[in-house]
Amino acid sequence: MKEAIAWVKRGPEANEVVQIVPDLVWKGEGLCYDLYTAYEPAPDHLGRILFDAAGYWIYDGQVLRIVEQEQVAKFIMNYVEVI
Repeated sequence: MKEAIAWVKRGPEANEVVQIVPDLVWKGEGLCYDLYTAYEPAPDHLGRILFDAAGYWIYDGQVLRIVEQEQVAKFIMNYVEVI
């Protein structure tokens, strides 16, 4: 997967654009993606999402709520299937 940009619904009126960057240095038994705010000169790190070989994921961070984590994970799973 290359870098990707995803819209995340953060509330009833708030949206945020998240930059998803594959972590090529991570040495685990799956895939890891770092999450950042997009289109900012100094992006904030929002955490990371790790996928195991079975496709299960876990969020490593403290910024995103569960519903936001699910949105990003679903985007990554669909994005990876397409390419």
